Amino acid sequence: MIKRIAQTAGFAGLLAAIVLTLLQSLWVTPLILHAETFETAEPVAEHSHETPVAAHEHEHEEAAGHSHDGEAWAPEDGWQRTLSTGLSNLVVAVGFALMLAGLFTLRAPSQTWQGLLWGLGGFAVFSLAPSAGLPPELPGTAAADLLLRQCWWIGTAVATAAGLGLIAFGRNWALRGVGLVLLAVPHLIGAPQPEVHESLAPEALEHEFILASLLTNALFWLALGLAAAWFFARGEQRDA
Repeated sequence: MIKRIAQTAGFAGLLAAIVLTLLQSLWVTPLILHAETFETAEPVAEHSHETPVAAHEHEHEEAAGHSHDGEAWAPEDGWQRTLSTGLSNLVVAVGFALMLAGLFTLRAPSQTWQGLLWGLGGFAVFSLAPSAGLPPELPGTAAADLLLRQCWWIGTAVATAAGLGLIAFGRNWALRGVGLVLLAVPHLIGAPQPEVHESLAPEALEHEFILASLLTNALFWLALGLAAAWFFARGEQRDA
């Protein structure tokens, strides 16, 4: 069983990571690079009205004397950035695939296509529900306190997972009703928000980035769920 879970996670995670990295390289990363140009842009005019975020960035640069830490390293645009993103995606994808394979030991899909349903569930838990309160953000976007956002994100993911589980596998309507309540609770509480909603990037670019991030994650989870179900079923057949 452990060998089957490990093989399922490894192969499914690798395939899903490749899909995610390709989609990000073609759509998401160019949007991030475009947004970064607004962070590094010089002030347009002496009397221009800077947004609070822009003013903060400008003051930070002045305080630092426009100096950069020579020891700090970040991947350069191109193959370094793509490779770094791909390796990060692989770690995350294998982790999620391990979770799916572990769940399959409790309730395995009877048919491979049902892996798509598990993938949709993962997308709802880890992407769609948290994004309803904390949408994906481009560089240069004002945000609330990081710890508060992390706590709300984790609470939302846990509540959504429990809620979907009760709705899908609950044996009576009372349990399914509790599941619906769990889905709603994080959004009734509300995600932490910054005092002022400001962004250096244009609003149209923000909207496109949110759409690109959600669709990319949806395709990633569908690929992961389908691949995990196929490899897990193949492992069962081989063991039998």
